[in-house]
Amino acid sequence: MAQKVIKTDLCVIGGGSGGLSVAAGAVQMGADTVLIEGGKMGGDCLNYGCVPSKALIAAAKKAASLDHASDFGVKGERPNVDYGAVMDHVASVIAGIAPHDSVERFEGLGVNVQEGYGRFISPRQVEVNDTIVEARRFIISTGSSPTAPPIPGLEDAGYLTNETLFENREMPEHLIVIGGGPIGMEMAQAHRRLGCKVTVLEAFKALGKDDPDLTSIALEALRGEGIDIREGVKIANVSRDVDGVQIHLESEQGGEVISGSHLLVAAGRKPNIDRLNLEAAGIEYDRPGIKVDARLRTSNKKVFAIGDVAGGYQFTHMAGYHAGIVIRNALFRLPAKVNYDAVPWVTYTDPEIANVGLTEVQAREKFGDDIRVLTFDYKENDRARAELRTEGMVKAITTKKGKILGAGIVGLQAGELIHPWTLAISGGLKISAMASFIAPYPTLGELNKRAAGSFYTPSLFSEKTRKIVRFLSKFG
Repeated sequence: MAQKVIKTDLCVIGGGSGGLSVAAGAVQMGADTVLIEGGKMGGDCLNYGCVPSKALIAAAKKAASLDHASDFGVKGERPNVDYGAVMDHVASVIAGIAPHDSVERFEGLGVNVQEGYGRFISPRQVEVNDTIVEARRFIISTGSSPTAPPIPGLEDAGYLTNETLFENREMPEHLIVIGGGPIGMEMAQAHRRLGCKVTVLEAFKALGKDDPDLTSIALEALRGEGIDIREGVKIANVSRDVDGVQIHLESEQGGEVISGSHLLVAAGRKPNIDRLNLEAAGIEYDRPGIKVDARLRTSNKKVFAIGDVAGGYQFTHMAGYHAGIVIRNALFRLPAKVNYDAVPWVTYTDPEIANVGLTEVQAREKFGDDIRVLTFDYKENDRARAELRTEGMVKAITTKKGKILGAGIVGLQAGELIHPWTLAISGGLKISAMASFIAPYPTLGELNKRAAGSFYTPSLFSEKTRKIVRFLSKFG
């Protein structure tokens, strides 16, 4: 039987955050659009990543809410945790958002949704099931998947990833986490607060991609909650018996065996390209993902790649940003290019860690000594004192002339407090703009203003200023 052929303006491969944004935008702007999705609509973010993890973190915060209540004069019993019910809460949050990302909604918008995995059969054709899609432009937005390190015995022992963790309804007695990055540390703290014993094993430095001035504060807090975080660990092998999973450390670390009931691997991700048959379309790729230029075009200029599959920043909000760049290029033929100067990211531990722009190390590599490092501690903020959450700091990096290069925050609501720094960098504002706005009192937002204001402290309270004031005072 002859295959059905669909001719269209735009074909989007992958129904995750970025792909859905492109499809919805394109069809509402008048482009004939085909969307191909072989898994769950909404992709990793809705089903396995951002949404379920933040729902679990929220439940864990509720469970831990009375741990320090006595400091406020409030006493109460620590709540009993029904782990299965917690995961039901997670599932309900996913279910509440799912209709927005559903096949039915997108077909209602006018998108031709093809449920199946697409593969290129030529530079201008993709095959899905018994259908061939011929498009003027293609957008690959297939995302990424968790990957596991090559540890002997790991596959046979079995383990959880972020794709299977939220299906588990059995409370871990002892959760072992391999990987001390954002996902590993977020899930470690959430499970600890739900009542699990938790051990994190990290081959290098926990939260090693962030500023150590910030991560040291967060890691101290996590260890203070009872999480066993081990850095520089080398695992010899993994095994499992009726009692659970055993992690055997290498002999130079004493040959210790760590036993747990559940094992979560959060040690990296890989681009979802295996099914795409990219060679048939002349699309170049490497280990991090599909190679793209500043306009997000692949080596086949009729094909774009966005989000995780294009390598680089693996954040849902970056896929959404990429979607806007691609729509301008693919639909309007505008030479829009990506700009990563003001990319924010947040690690949702408690305290949170938020960053935008350059870190201090990156700034010094690029500008040498022509930078200023501005800091302000949470303990100097009255709202933080009222909340008894004085652990944390704001750290901003500028040039000596006041151009904002980056900012990092660790502390309560850091993910919210990073927003004005992101706006300042993307808008090309100088540090004076952040220092001069009126912040309502008492709010955590004053932290940003005070950190920015410290840029002027050396000159404002200098001997030169004092001489000027004394001189002017002589005139009445």
